[in-house]
Amino acid sequence: MALDTKDMELEKQKLTETINWLEEEINKTSNEDIKLKADIDEIRKAAKGRYNEELDIKEKLYSITHKNFEKFIEAKSQPYFGRVDFREYKRSKECFYIGKFGLGDFFQGEEKVIDWRAPIAELYYSGTYGDAYYTSPEGVISGELSLKRKYLIKNGVLIDAFDEGINEIILNQGNAEGNALVDEFLKINLEESTGSKLKDVVATIQKEQNQVIRADKNKPLFLQGSAGSGKTTVAPHRLAYLLYKYKGKMSGKDILVLAPNKLFLDYISQVLPELGIDDVKQCIFEELALEVTGIKDKVISKDKKLALIMEGSSLRGNDINFMVESSNFKGSLNYKALLDKYLCYLEKEDIKVSDIKVQQHTLFKREELERLFLKDMSNLPFNQRKREIKRYLSLKLQEKISLIQDKLDFTCQYMVSREKKLREDCPERRKILIELYDERDKKKKEIAREGKKSFDDYFENWLHHGIKGTYFELFHNEDFLKSISTEDIAPELLKYILEEISENSSKGLIDSDDLSAIMYLKFKIEGVPEKYKYKHITLDEAQDYSQFQFIVLKEISVNNSITAVGDLGQGIYYYKGIKDFNSLIASVFNGNSDYVVLSQSYRSTVEIIKFANIVLKKQLQCLEPAKPVLRHGKPPEVIEFTAGAEFVQHLDRILEEILTSGKRSIAVIGRSYEECKKINELIKKYSSSKWELVKENDKKIKQDRIIIPSYLTKGLEFDCSIIYNCNDENYQENELDKKILYVALTRALHFEYIFFKGKKSKLVS
Repeated sequence: MALDTKDMELEKQKLTETINWLEEEINKTSNEDIKLKADIDEIRKAAKGRYNEELDIKEKLYSITHKNFEKFIEAKSQPYFGRVDFREYKRSKECFYIGKFGLGDFFQGEEKVIDWRAPIAELYYSGTYGDAYYTSPEGVISGELSLKRKYLIKNGVLIDAFDEGINEIILNQGNAEGNALVDEFLKINLEESTGSKLKDVVATIQKEQNQVIRADKNKPLFLQGSAGSGKTTVAPHRLAYLLYKYKGKMSGKDILVLAPNKLFLDYISQVLPELGIDDVKQCIFEELALEVTGIKDKVISKDKKLALIMEGSSLRGNDINFMVESSNFKGSLNYKALLDKYLCYLEKEDIKVSDIKVQQHTLFKREELERLFLKDMSNLPFNQRKREIKRYLSLKLQEKISLIQDKLDFTCQYMVSREKKLREDCPERRKILIELYDERDKKKKEIAREGKKSFDDYFENWLHHGIKGTYFELFHNEDFLKSISTEDIAPELLKYILEEISENSSKGLIDSDDLSAIMYLKFKIEGVPEKYKYKHITLDEAQDYSQFQFIVLKEISVNNSITAVGDLGQGIYYYKGIKDFNSLIASVFNGNSDYVVLSQSYRSTVEIIKFANIVLKKQLQCLEPAKPVLRHGKPPEVIEFTAGAEFVQHLDRILEEILTSGKRSIAVIGRSYEECKKINELIKKYSSSKWELVKENDKKIKQDRIIIPSYLTKGLEFDCSIIYNCNDENYQENELDKKILYVALTRALHFEYIFFKGKKSKLVS
C-alpha cells in the first residue's frame, strides 16, 4: 500500500535529516581517521619495532573508526530500507529504521539505524500487526507492532514507500498458483536486470527465508529450495547473521564456503564483502581436498566426468556403465564401510610391533606398546596415537637408559673386582682396569646416543607416510583384498577401479571421486589439522555432494554446524549425489538436523516457472513444483529451426529485442561443452555480434552475452536464456536429461526461448 502525500513528505524529510547527519559523521570520522593515522605513524616510528601499548590501543581504535567511516560512506546512498513501529508493553511506542548496517554515533552511543541482523529487526521480516514479539539476549520482548514500512531509495533519493497492510501480503488469488505473494516492493526489485555478481537482498528477505537465516547454528540445516527460491542468496546472509550474533566468538576465518565450481565462486564473490564479511575461505570441494591431503596431481573433475557421460559416444557403453557405477560406489556409505574395514586391517598390521631396543638392551616391551595402541589411546587417529605414545614413553626414556647404564656400571664393577682379585697391583693390571673403565664409559655414551636415536627411528618408521599411497595400497594389497567379499564390492567393479586408479596414477591424475576417501583416511590416520576445523560450513548445490562427502565434512565441522542448500530437482550428478535429504540426515547425522523446504520462486516470471515445471513433474522424485511470485511476463517461445544460419538469425533478433527492453545478460545454453563449441562457430560464421564461450575451468564470467554448457549454469541467472536444440535426441526421457533441462529452463528472470531442430523433445510437450 503506497503512502499518501503527507506521509511521503515526512519520510522525505526524515531521509534528508539522516543523510545530513551521515555527511557530518563522514567529515567527523574522516578527520578522526587522519589524526589517528598520523598518531599511529609517529608512535610506530618512535617504537622502532618494539611493542608499544599506546600503539596497540590506537591501532584498535583506528580499525573501529575506519570501519565506521566505510559504513557511513556506503550507507549514504541508501541509509535504510525499512521501518517498524513497536510498543513494548508498559512503554511508549518507538520507531526503528532498519538498514544493511547499524548506524550511530560511536562516541555517544546514539543509534540512528538498526542493523538488519539485530533482534528487533526480525519484526520487519517476520512480525505481524498487533501482538508481536522478538527474542533478544535478555529474553522474549513482547509488545504491539503497529507499522511495517518499506522504502525504495536510490542514490539518496526516496523514490517510493509502501506500508504492509494486514491482509495484503498473502492473498488467495483463486488460481493454479494457490497462495501467491502480492508485494509491490518485492515486485519492483525483482523486475530489475540481473548483474554479473550475486548481490545482497537484505531489503527483500522474505519471512520463510528469514527463518532459515536465523536458525540455530549448532546442528546441521538442510534447505531444499526450488529453482529461484533464493537459497543461494540465503546462505551468505545466514553467515552474516551468525557472525553478527556470535561476534567475539566466531570470525570469518572460522567459516568455510564450498561452491560447485569456480564460475560460481566468482558469481558470489561480491556478496560476502557487501555484507561486511571478510577472511572467509571460499573454494570448491576438490581444491579443499587437494590442500588438506597435499596431493599435487591434476584432478579429473566431476564436470569432466559428467561431460563424458553426457557425450556417451566417446566411450564404450560398458565403460560408461562402470564409470557411473564407480562414482556411485565411491560416494556411498558402503564405500566408507569398505574403508573402515581397511582401517581395521591397517590397525592390526600396525600392532605387529617389536620391542624397542638399543643394542641388545630392551627399552620398552612390545606388550606395553600394544596396550597403549589398542586400548589406552584407541580413540585417537593412528598417527596421533603413535605420537602420543612416543610423548608418553619419552618421559620414561631417560630412566630406561639410566637403568641400562647402571647395569653397565655393575658389570664393569664386577669385572674390576675380579681383576683386582686375580692380579696384584702392577702396570698391566692398571692398564686392564683403565680399559674396562674406558669401555664402560664408551658404552654408556653409545647407549645414551643410540637409545635416543633408536627410540626416534622406531616411531618414525611406525608412522604412516604418504596418505595417497596408503589409499592406493588398498587396491593392491592382496592380503586385504582376500579378506573382503562380493558383498563389499563386486569383483568386476573392483577390477575396473583398480585399472582406473593405476591408469590415472601413471598420468599424474586423480579422480575427484577418490578425494573423499583419501581425506577420510587422512583424518582417521593422521587426524584433522586444527586449521581445517571450521565453526561453520556452508555449501551450495548440496544435492550434488555424495553421502561420503558429507561424512568428511562432518569431520571438519565443529558441532556439525553446517548449512547445506540445494534442489533435488537439479541433481544432475544423479549417479552419485543425494537423492533424498531425509535419508542423508538419518544415515549421516542420525536424524539430528533441521530440514526446511522453500517452494516459492522469486527469480522467474509465472510463465517461465510454469514451463519449467512441465519438466520437473516428469522427474522420478515427487518434488513440489516451484510456486512463482505473481510477476507476469512474456511466455517462453518455442521456435523450430532447420539450419545453423536460421538459428543465428533468430539469435540476432532476440539480442536486439532484449537490449531494447533495457536488459543485458543473455545466455545461450547448450547441452554440453562440445555443443557449445558448435554454437560458437555458427555465431562466428553467421553473425557480427560478439559472444563469449564459457569453459569448465573459467574462473570469471561476464554475463552479457555468453554461450555456456547446461551443467555450468547452476546457481546462475540471466535476464534471458536461450536453450539450443531442445529436440528428442538431445533431451531424451531419462533422469539426467530431465534434470539438465530443468536446470537450463530455470535460469531466466524475464525472457526465455527454446529452439529445436527436427522433433521437439517430449520433455517439453
